[in-house]
Amino acid sequence: MLKKDLINKVSEELSLQKQDVSVALDIILDTMGEALAEDRRVELRGFGSFSTRKRKARSTKNPRTGIVMDIPERKTLHFTMSKSLKESLISKTE
Repeated sequence: MLKKDLINKVSEELSLQKQDVSVALDIILDTMGEALAEDRRVELRGFGSFSTRKRKARSTKNPRTGIVMDIPERKTLHFTMSKSLKESLISKTE
């Protein structure tokens, strides 16, 4: 699902203009991004939670050239789905 599809769905369900829904979604995503950049956890009840984790610095070898490269420490995004979302995904696959 693309952002545009999400905007269309919410606009239809709530009978709102697509432009208003788009602005609201942008505000939500910007706010979530700011919180994650500050290493704060974002929890959406019934859906899941987003948090950041640090990956250690490491060395790796480029398979093409064989040159050893150092990869610095970095932050990554981690998502943990809620129990209800996990159960709905499991029930749909069975």
